Amino acid sequence: MILAIDVGNTNIVLGGIKNGEEFFSVRIATDRNKTADQYALDIQGILALYQVDTADIEGGIISSVVPYLQTVLPQAVKILTGIDIMVVGPGIKTGLDIRTDDPGAVGSDLIVAAVAAKAKFKLPIAIVDMGTATTVSVINEEGSYLGGMIIPGLWVSINALSSRAAQLPYIDLTGNCKLIGTNTVDCMRSGSLIGCASMLDGIIDRIEKEMGTPVTAVLTGGVSPLVAPYCNRKFHLEPDIIIDGLNLLYEKNKGKV
Repeated sequence: MILAIDVGNTNIVLGGIKNGEEFFSVRIATDRNKTADQYALDIQGILALYQVDTADIEGGIISSVVPYLQTVLPQAVKILTGIDIMVVGPGIKTGLDIRTDDPGAVGSDLIVAAVAAKAKFKLPIAIVDMGTATTVSVINEEGSYLGGMIIPGLWVSINALSSRAAQLPYIDLTGNCKLIGTNTVDCMRSGSLIGCASMLDGIIDRIEKEMGTPVTAVLTGGVSPLVAPYCNRKFHLEPDIIIDGLNLLYEKNKGKV
């Protein structure tokens, strides 16, 4: 089994991959104050929960948008298993042609998701990743990564609204959402979920117009299951596509740690 770790600004996704298939996937809160020892205990508890022996871990790979944890989590895995894991960054072979102004500045999470989407879906592809920020990545018909968009994330927007407007409460986005709300909470929920879904529909329409061809739309990230039901466009919902991409990169770079 290999450990695939995706570190975001809000959550860390820890996946266990066995024989090329996802065996488990767990989300824990990102905590920049934790030490390697504390994360080692967290990982040990997760492995115990799924009855995985540390001796069964043969390798691992991490993608992180939090620089501090890009060092701490590999140390945690080393403490627990004695294994040095791969870190997605310079030196990792991706097979992806990146055509942005500064390829080295593209987030590792965007690269990993693009690798997975390119392997799984018909080109061209637009990938929407809904985390702390909502990002859009575009891959053309030749399989080249063109760039995309960075948008304030759904929870960032909602919390900013509630914190700046004295009469608007902090809300929960679960449950049914109707277009025309009849109270403050329902109006906020409609504006957040249906508004976000409409934005995504419109962005994909504009990408297709810009490229002059239909695209395969992929939706991923922690809040994506909340928004997907309200999209008019067909999105392929893949909440853990980065775990798939990490597995592909591990196999491509195995033996180079």
